[in-house]
Amino acid sequence: MKIDLLGKKWLDIVFEGRNKSYGAYDLRKNNDNTNLKALAIGAVVFALAVATPKIAEFISSVTATTDEGLHDRITAVKLPPKEEKPKEDLKPPPPPKPKEDVVKFVKPVVARKEDVTEEPPKVEDLKDKNLGKEDIKGDKDAPLSVDPPGNGPPQDVVDDNTIYNSAGIEVQPSFPGGKWASFLKNNFSPPDEPGLKGKVTVSFVVEKDGSLTDIKVLKDIGYGSGKEAERVLRKSPKWTPAEQNGRKVRCAFIQTFSIENPEE
Repeated sequence: MKIDLLGKKWLDIVFEGRNKSYGAYDLRKNNDNTNLKALAIGAVVFALAVATPKIAEFISSVTATTDEGLHDRITAVKLPPKEEKPKEDLKPPPPPKPKEDVVKFVKPVVARKEDVTEEPPKVEDLKDKNLGKEDIKGDKDAPLSVDPPGNGPPQDVVDDNTIYNSAGIEVQPSFPGGKWASFLKNNFSPPDEPGLKGKVTVSFVVEKDGSLTDIKVLKDIGYGSGKEAERVLRKSPKWTPAEQNGRKVRCAFIQTFSIENPEE
């Protein structure tokens, strides 16, 4: 009997009397379907491998077209230069001519005749005339006007907050009544510590209104002596402030408290 090797009958002959549920029988029986699936999957993979460069090229071209269109839509516009307005002439108008003639005043000096560049005015030239920095021809018809007070150029008032040293100030700050030592003696209570000796140094600033600020203990011998000195200074009434160039100013001051407690 002739057996068709491409058919499936030979499988039954080979596996006759054997367990056909064995994996080899099933594999050979479904071999055609397996080959078809493998062929289809291979074809799909091959098609993707061939088409991938084309797809990438297409995406790049679309992106480039979009970017070019964007550049076409965005156009740089150069604004015209800003016109600068001419600055207004802030120079004040020239003063009106005086009613009387003004003769330039030449300061008299002792010099040789050949070194004299300007002759001083004669006495008769000064009759019914005013002295000034230069010669000005007066106008008898000019109105005589006097500016009211307060119409001069405004002047900036600078608040002087400099802290001056009491050693070089023109007018030093002072305690009211001049009884500073008496005030300290009546109000300062040294620590009750037998044998405590030393000096407590405190600095402060007398403000323009006479109040004491910026109180700092520079030297402390302990046992609360520095805090007691600071307490007394804060209790002080307002002083008479210091003065410099006729104006009230801030002034630094240093006070020393001597402590000498007897030993028991």
